[in-house]
Amino acid sequence: MAVKYSEQSKEFHLFNGQISYILQILPNGAVGNLYFGKRIRHKEDFSYLLEGGSRSLAVYTKERDYFFSPQYSRMEYPCVGTGDFREPAFELRQENGSRITHFQYSSHRIYKGKEKLEGLPALYVEAEPEAESLEIRLTDEALNLDCILKYSIFRDFPAITRSVNFSNRGEERVVLERVLSASVDFADSAYESVQLSGAWARERSVVVRTLEQGLQGIGSRRGSSSAEQNPFLAIKRPYTNERSGEVYGFSLIYSGNHIEQAEVDTCGMTRVQIGIHPDGFEWPLNRGESFQSPEAVLVYSEQGLNGMSQVFHRLYRTRLVRGYWRDRERPILINNWEATGPEFTEEKLVEIAIKGKELGIELFVLDDGWFGNREDDCRGLGDWYVKNMDKLPGGIQGIAEKINGLGMKFGLWFEPEMVNKDSDLYRSHPDWILCPPERTPSPSRNQYVLDFSRSEVVDYIYRMMEAVLSQAPVSYVKWDMNRYMTECYSRAKKPQDQGKVMHQYILGVYGLYERLIQRFPEILFESCSSGGARYDPGMLYYAPQVWTSDDTDAIERIKIQYGTSYVYPLSTMGAHVSEVPNQQVGRVTPFETRANVAMFGVFGYELDLSRLREEEARIVRSQIMFAKRHRRLIMTGDFYRLSSPFQGNDGAWMVVSEDKREALVGWYRISGIPNGGWIRVKLAGLAPERNYILDSDESVLYGGDELMNVGMVIKERELCNSGGDYSSRIYFLKSEE
Repeated sequence: MAVKYSEQSKEFHLFNGQISYILQILPNGAVGNLYFGKRIRHKEDFSYLLEGGSRSLAVYTKERDYFFSPQYSRMEYPCVGTGDFREPAFELRQENGSRITHFQYSSHRIYKGKEKLEGLPALYVEAEPEAESLEIRLTDEALNLDCILKYSIFRDFPAITRSVNFSNRGEERVVLERVLSASVDFADSAYESVQLSGAWARERSVVVRTLEQGLQGIGSRRGSSSAEQNPFLAIKRPYTNERSGEVYGFSLIYSGNHIEQAEVDTCGMTRVQIGIHPDGFEWPLNRGESFQSPEAVLVYSEQGLNGMSQVFHRLYRTRLVRGYWRDRERPILINNWEATGPEFTEEKLVEIAIKGKELGIELFVLDDGWFGNREDDCRGLGDWYVKNMDKLPGGIQGIAEKINGLGMKFGLWFEPEMVNKDSDLYRSHPDWILCPPERTPSPSRNQYVLDFSRSEVVDYIYRMMEAVLSQAPVSYVKWDMNRYMTECYSRAKKPQDQGKVMHQYILGVYGLYERLIQRFPEILFESCSSGGARYDPGMLYYAPQVWTSDDTDAIERIKIQYGTSYVYPLSTMGAHVSEVPNQQVGRVTPFETRANVAMFGVFGYELDLSRLREEEARIVRSQIMFAKRHRRLIMTGDFYRLSSPFQGNDGAWMVVSEDKREALVGWYRISGIPNGGWIRVKLAGLAPERNYILDSDESVLYGGDELMNVGMVIKERELCNSGGDYSSRIYFLKSEE
């Protein structure tokens, strides 16, 4: 791993054992990208990779010099208005109204390790040798404005992080109107894009499309990363599949508005960009002020889409998630929501908990309904203290101590960013919601968004949450957010600062998380936003797991969890067994299939355990024993997608331990097939030279090479539901050694 600078050729080469990323200071003083991809040997001069020459209608940087044109060059951080007519990476407005800039190389810094981004989540290292970093300072001399391009390359991963910092040293005020975190130009356009799109209850579906000339992309302007478009984009060769072929993945460590796009120009070059969505964004910079963009993670894989995913999994599991729970097994929980909703009694909660303890569950979570005058979703949000003593006679402390007394941990639901008008908080501070004073705010789920761009609002919420968590033995917090932002206007901000509100809101969320984590480092935080509407890398820096979707139907979850796995590790996916008919889609699926899907995630239950029949209780007890036995493997193993539910009638995946001695395979059928053909599924990630025992049956040994090349036979009679609709099975493989 190294970052090398060649003075003669003015080139930077970032490389490790797997990838190379080569930059050059261009004839106009800007920075260009010569190459990003598989590792190539270092040398002092790669300048032959900079193409140039005369073209009609091209704009050049010097009189009578027809070699270098920004329009036909691979620019590293392109500007607007000086000859590159593709999408810019940044745009700023000056006092005279001009948006024209001329940033030129002024200096650079290379150092061991990786520095934190102040106030923002980012990847980290635990020791300097894990990464090496580069900062390239570009300066617009007329404005005395610096643009610092930041890079880090990791020793053990084919990944590079990128971010940008603008710093104003001049007298003139400038307004940043667009600041993307990364822009990469590729030499050709023979790619397909891959995105994760969807909606509430069907998040992160895999969408693939061929790149064409022009602009194509996704984004969110909803105030959160959203259920509709995840902050991720990949481009892959048309021949690339799960196991082989080139793919480049781009992921943004951010939880607010975002944009990801690919632009193919007239010469077939492709520009990929990722960062904060520019719509509604304006950030004034006065003298001495700076702005730091979120961090983008760029991954290259020649082992196909699954290879890309495994890089993201290992990075995010070990160098984004942090703290007490990063490497610890997560407790198996029971959440009361689908059992009781907000209409519960303490007696009913304890009844469910007693049954859960009897079955082997380790954590009881009290969901919505415990606070304020909360009897329905029209009231109570914002009042984070118990008012209805009929529900909870001993308050949160009383119910938490009762649960602890059973030998279980206790968890609690909050929605700290929201408020109902029928609440003490709103009656005291009606100006604390996002909305211009002359407008009527748009309701959604009968609630309104608190202005987290204001420190006094965040402080108020922190004090209430701190009081609850310090007075009761709470081990887990489910942090929900159940609506998107509208009327985004802060009544505490000046007119010229309204474009800062959405970003400052997210910084306020991060700040509240950080304060609570520092105060309660052993609490396990789970992020939730109507399920998976804020499932993004930014959240994982604070909450090591996310409620993957409000849709708990096992068949829909196959697709949801399959798509989520493109970027996010199993250790971050909240996945629970719920009741039937399913509350979201009305489907009735076998108990076994519900668990067989949920097992590949952070396992738990969402149903009334006290109403289980004897046979159902036996099944649940067996499921919990199985989950405990294999949760370390599921949390830390390498995940492989085997068969896509988006492309056929079945889905399959597997997870393999790092030493390749154990593996779990999940196989799922959506609809029964009369007189269907024989089924084999080819496995992946095993040691080809080893023999494996299937489900503890030592009478037959299966070679790793056999299982991966010939396949494992799926016998319908061994599936739950006898191979009919919604049938499934989990297979356990263990090396005989």
